[in-house]
Amino acid sequence: MTTHHVIIGNGAAGVSAAEEIRRRDASAHITIISDEPGALYSRPGLAYFLMGEIPAERVFCRAPEFYAQNRFNQIHARVISIDVAHRLAQLADGRALQFDTLLFATGSAAVPAPFPGKELDGVVYLDTFANVQDILQRVQRGDRAAVVVGGGITAMELAEGLCHRGVETHYLLRKNAIWSALLTDVESRIVEQRARAQGIHLHFNAEIAEIIGAHGRVSGVRTTSGQFIACQMVGAAIGVRPNVALAKNAGIQVERGIVVNEFLETTASRVFAAGDAAQVFDHWSGEYRVDDLWPSAIVAGRFAGANMVGARAPYIKGAPFNAALIFGVHLTAIGQAGAGQRDTNDANETLQYQSRGSSEVFWARPGGPYTSAWSHNGDDSVRLVLRDQHIVGALILGNQHLADPLRDLIGQRVDITPIRAHLRADDTTLAQTVRVFWEHWRTHRGNGASKR
Repeated sequence: MTTHHVIIGNGAAGVSAAEEIRRRDASAHITIISDEPGALYSRPGLAYFLMGEIPAERVFCRAPEFYAQNRFNQIHARVISIDVAHRLAQLADGRALQFDTLLFATGSAAVPAPFPGKELDGVVYLDTFANVQDILQRVQRGDRAAVVVGGGITAMELAEGLCHRGVETHYLLRKNAIWSALLTDVESRIVEQRARAQGIHLHFNAEIAEIIGAHGRVSGVRTTSGQFIACQMVGAAIGVRPNVALAKNAGIQVERGIVVNEFLETTASRVFAAGDAAQVFDHWSGEYRVDDLWPSAIVAGRFAGANMVGARAPYIKGAPFNAALIFGVHLTAIGQAGAGQRDTNDANETLQYQSRGSSEVFWARPGGPYTSAWSHNGDDSVRLVLRDQHIVGALILGNQHLADPLRDLIGQRVDITPIRAHLRADDTTLAQTVRVFWEHWRTHRGNGASKR
């Protein structure tokens, strides 16, 4: 009898799972359900589309015919409930689908603006392809001023994208530095200078008290200090939340995300979760954590797909990794890159509103004492987070020649004893030391050198 696999979500995790199922079972019946129409698109690519650096068609990762070619039954609908006992997925249009296995690849969604006036026409988000289309239509019709609020990568991408489109952009930050959750003061100042050079107006220690409207449309914002900023758009990028309501209502264990075991199986038999919505065991921190990273979703989706057809392949989460271009500055974060950068209040905020393109692991403190080593040279900066004889996190700004070496050294948990004593604060030779050590490790790793 043909097995029916139902996947809720047409994002990176869902499509990767479908591809893996098809690779392992040519006869399986695979259904992908999504309330967004069309083919899989890249959420990281939305920022580049908004900035005009890539055309709309390049945002899409799969051609429309991809689904038919792979015999995926694609349904554009909203799932309203899951009956795990009877293995039924109920759709809003009245249909009910029987399944043998089910995958929650429901992702995460932007947190709605919490300010008075949030219902006004002109409050925009950078979360979906339709969001970007909406913003571009507003720019084309003459909206020429915007206020952006949010402390993470999405807010910065939104501010930069609007500025590139010729919109006078005001960026409001609650703290006195850009992305203080992840960056040191020095790193923040590098990004700040680039933002100002692009013409973005930065407002530190500033929050929106209310969005002001006229005739149902945004006309400006009033800050908590009483300042009025005229604008036609308010970009809200205060974070994302995993989409877990379906799973929770089905009686499946949910904490911050949908809790899964090492096989990405939920507390309901033959029901799985992967991607932004899943809360996966992270051996870096020893806790179950959520991330919103595109590469993680792809890998987890593949493992989920394999396990849906009975592979019993344990998913061991790799070091979280994100590379981005922020205000013209190349940035790479690996592992526990933000450890020690935040106070307790910031930690609580990050856990409540995680930024897309981020990972809870970035903020996790390494288990045990840790130190930092860094090197700054103009707009280029490298910072390492060290615990015992390992590098457990890294933040690279500007020159990216250490991105691959550090991803290897962190991801492979390489013992850095030979260079540990040479890595220290404000170390001008840090980059060369790390590079030479990595090249030696890469040459000799077949013999088990420098790894524990």
